[in-house]
Amino acid sequence: MAKGPEKNTKNKALHTKLLNRKKAKIQEEKRERALRLKALVAKMNEKKNTDESDAK
Repeated sequence: MAKGPEKNTKNKALHTKLLNRKKAKIQEEKRERALRLKALVAKMNEKKNTDESDAK
């Protein structure tokens, strides 16, 4: 029985590796953005609380 052409596993593996790297980078950026946003919200809440206490 004749075999078909050899599968191109090398390029497939490289492609998967690159896609996984891209996904990891996007996840890391989302995580960093969330942390910056959380810090900003905390800072603004702190400022709002100090402004309210100064106004009283």
